Amino acid sequence: MTTVADLIDRLEAEAAAGANPETTPDVGIIMGSDSDLPVMAGAHEALAGLGFAEQTDFDSPPSARFTYESYVVSAHRTPDLMYAYAETAADRGIDVVIAGAGGKSADLPNMTASIAFPVPVIGVPVQEKSVDSVIGMPRGAPIVAVDAGKSFNAGLSAAQILAREHEQVRERLIAYHEGLKGDVAAVSADLHDLGVDAFREKHDG
Repeated sequence: MTTVADLIDRLEAEAAAGANPETTPDVGIIMGSDSDLPVMAGAHEALAGLGFAEQTDFDSPPSARFTYESYVVSAHRTPDLMYAYAETAADRGIDVVIAGAGGKSADLPNMTASIAFPVPVIGVPVQEKSVDSVIGMPRGAPIVAVDAGKSFNAGLSAAQILAREHEQVRERLIAYHEGLKGDVAAVSADLHDLGVDAFREKHDG
């Protein structure tokens, strides 16, 4: 059975490996509990839609150029693992971290941002009651945050950060945005051309 110490040893060994950044995960997705996965899955969906692959083996990356990884890291139950993940993020090639946590004491995004600085961290409040905790960082200790439950937007934000350096990601984001505009145009035309009743029948049926 894998222990917290085993995971910390793994992270530290990966940080010391000096791996080519093109083979390491670009985005780290962490959450306080596996019960947060249904909410955090939006970040996976957004990244996968932009052509990112999930990397489950640091030493054997998938063929996709851009990848993400996922871990459960509890700020309260495994603070040493949280510290190790944040402290090694940059050396492991992580360019941006998406961190989700629930409850009124949703400290994982904040603490990760503090330790991993200057690696940007995007906080996802898993529940509405987590919002104040996630966004309540003091001056000089920044964190980017999305609204409660909106991890899909966190995935898009992570890609936007990477797009500043990688033209491929920028082009994929532009194509995604153009697709959204096209969807609106199609719906608008349908509403006008069919009329309200026929539009409702087509889209609700």
